[in-house]
Amino acid sequence: MKLLLAVNAAVVALLPAHADRDRFIAWAQWHRLTDLALCALSELGFIREANSADVLDSRCAGSSLAGGRRRGLLKVMELARLFPFRLGPLLVAFLSPLVMVVRPVTAAEPVAKEWRVDGVRREALVHLPPGGGRGSPLIFVFHGHGGSARNAARQFALHVLWPEAAVVYPQGLNTPGRLTDPEGRKSGWQHGAGEQGDRDLRFFDAVLAWFQREHGVDPSRVYSTGHSNGGGFTYLLWSRRGDALAAVAPSAAAATAVRGRLTPKPVLHIAGRRDELVKFAWQEQTIEALRRLNGTGEGRAWAKDCTVYSSENGPPVVAMIHDGAHGFPRQAPALIVRFFQEHRKP
Repeated sequence: MKLLLAVNAAVVALLPAHADRDRFIAWAQWHRLTDLALCALSELGFIREANSADVLDSRCAGSSLAGGRRRGLLKVMELARLFPFRLGPLLVAFLSPLVMVVRPVTAAEPVAKEWRVDGVRREALVHLPPGGGRGSPLIFVFHGHGGSARNAARQFALHVLWPEAAVVYPQGLNTPGRLTDPEGRKSGWQHGAGEQGDRDLRFFDAVLAWFQREHGVDPSRVYSTGHSNGGGFTYLLWSRRGDALAAVAPSAAAATAVRGRLTPKPVLHIAGRRDELVKFAWQEQTIEALRRLNGTGEGRAWAKDCTVYSSENGPPVVAMIHDGAHGFPRQAPALIVRFFQEHRKP
């Protein structure tokens, strides 16, 4: 897949250098051929790389990674027209049955689910992997203050990047904010233990119990992530429900109020150098405190913009420091999935 993209990009770069009309047409035909091949592979469900999805979204008109048998068949037929006369029908004959039977690799959209917690209706979007989730990992994804479960599902899209995992995107209730919205007109999560009657901690308990009871998720692979207020709530969960979590990945948050109650655990912290809402200095202090908690040593590169601080006797700390502000970086979801896949409870 990556090789095909690279070759195609090189061909496009060479096009202006060819003045000969016939050679130009040949190169242009190759460019169209590879574009159609990429789209056909996408529609057939053979492409699942996040980076490839970005390229395909911009280059394959009318195509999406969710795909469809009809669109896939049309792509195959269009692709066949560029082959010599005798090879075209053979291509259609070979690929058309695949279009009709292949199972797409992308996940279905999460569905709405309701719970009653202390008499209050609570909601979330839920993705269940094939087979219903028995033995699968479970990821909680918490939106920021003023956000929604639907926005979190679009931004994080962990159900797409890791379709074999059960993923839940809970919906917060109106909550007074500490940095914005002091009147509590927007949705969010409790900031500390005992606030709001611990309604959100109880919501987490109810959802986790439901997944374990109804779907048999793997208790050694339960994870939490979230952005801003959702990242802060992830830190609160670590401090109050840490025994249930295998690893956490807060974004644009600080653990100032709960540091004293944290126990060593694998953590990926995501921070923007230009964050003026949750100050970058506060997040740096949180990362340093986590490194002391986990007893880590010197860092080394783990991924782009990421440093892993390993420990001889404890879990690692990974710091993803990007050049942005308070927004959630596009590259974060794939890194969160990779981090979670590397860790489970003993």
